Amino acid sequence: MADHEAGLPPKSRRAPEEGDPGLGVCGWILVITSLVFTVLTFPISIWMCIKIIKEYERAIIFRLGRILKGGAKGPGLFFVLPCTDSFIKVDMRTISFDIPPQEILTKDSVTVNVDGVVYYRVQNATLAVANITNADSATRLLAQTTLRNVLGTKNLSEILSDREEIAHSMQATLDEATDDWGIKVERVEIKDVKLPVQLQRAMAAEAEAAREARAKVIAAEGEMNASRALKEASMVITESPAALQLRYLQTLTTIAAEKNSTIVFPLPINILQGLLRMKE
Repeated sequence: MADHEAGLPPKSRRAPEEGDPGLGVCGWILVITSLVFTVLTFPISIWMCIKIIKEYERAIIFRLGRILKGGAKGPGLFFVLPCTDSFIKVDMRTISFDIPPQEILTKDSVTVNVDGVVYYRVQNATLAVANITNADSATRLLAQTTLRNVLGTKNLSEILSDREEIAHSMQATLDEATDDWGIKVERVEIKDVKLPVQLQRAMAAEAEAAREARAKVIAAEGEMNASRALKEASMVITESPAALQLRYLQTLTTIAAEKNSTIVFPLPINILQGLLRMKE
């Protein structure tokens, strides 16, 4: 029988049996009577006295309504007295539950529906039994309240972008609040943030307008770079008159490669000027 980690309440917390005056004279008389009855009816009574709990469970034993010193028992075999002792089993495994969707008004007056998931486990079985009626139900209700309180102080943009920070904040708040219940909150995650349909359309329109604005800026920058390149090319061509003729020939080569039936040949202006002078 192992009486270890889950059994002994930390010194920083108030143990349920602290200041316990004991069973009293009547209590000890009942305990001794139960023990004598167990001995007299042995071995039949042994089946009522020996209990078994699994590896992931702990047992809190009450003797005449008081928790036995030494904390939780288990895993394995442990001994109880008939008539005077009773016990409660506590599951020490990690438990997960979904936080129902909560309708939350953010700091910038936007209504959103947010849900999440919480992972917790019982760290101290004695406190989980003695300090609260139903630790699981209390943790679920506290998670819902904490989710609304934390997200109510955030803007919509912060909720959408800082989920990890919000989850850590919720975990710290829940862990501190459930410490006296013997509960350890291991992880909190934000599952989904649902926005109103009208707000989704407005955000989509805003994003589309931003993309169009960036596209226009990029196109304008391309036009500006192209105009600079054309300016530099024109300066190079003006330095050599033969370069313009070479450009004509290159254009003809490009047109001929496309297998067109009609080719427009650019005639130099100086030839036209010479022909006009001859007519005069």
